[in-house]
This record gives sequence, C-alpha cells and structure tokens, in this order.
Amino acid sequence: MQKLLRLILLVLLILTTAFTLPVSAVDTANGTAVFSVHCAGCHINGGNIVRRGKNLKKKALKKYSMDSIEAITSIVTNGKSNMSAYKDRLTEQQIQDVAAYVLEQAEKDWR
Repeated sequence: MQKLLRLILLVLLILTTAFTLPVSAVDTANGTAVFSVHCAGCHINGGNIVRRGKNLKKKALKKYSMDSIEAITSIVTNGKSNMSAYKDRLTEQQIQDVAAYVLEQAEKDWR
C-alpha cells in the first residue's frame, strides 16, 4: 500500500512539474525605478508631454489597445512614432517590470 501511495505521489509530482509553465516574476519596485529614469521625462504622472492623447491613463491604454503587458513591452522594446525603442538600453526583465508598473499605475489612476 505504501509503495502504491509513493508511486502515485511521484507521478503527481512529475506531472505537476512537467506541465507547469515557468513564471516570470515582475518587480514593480524595479519598474518604478526604470520608469523614473527612462520614462518620466515624457510620461510624468502617466501623461504625455509630446502627444497629450497618447498618455498612460487606463482609458487611453484601452483606446489604443495598449492595455496589456504584451502591448506595452512591445512598444517599449521597439518604439513607435515619437516613442523611442529601448531594446538596446533596457534588459527584457526591466522592460517587463516597467510594463507591469505602468499597468499597475493606470489601474490606480497614477495616484
């Protein structure tokens, strides 16, 4: 009976490990630091000093389909129009962290 129980537990452990996707932890504290150094010049308090309507507020992010980690990381990485690309200046982790920070702040209305 104990052997059967051990076998079942071993199989469950293997299945759990095999089918669990790795999680990339984001660090919004790091995202805050990255944002203050690289983004706040144009996006202070979630605004946009270059193009007012293209700000980082929840409504604008949704309007321009930028309300996901994937969309924000893409534009931070590759840039678009007046937005500079940061793929050569930031690591992938820093980009993920700042994207998470932007979404978190948009939810809080940048308060």
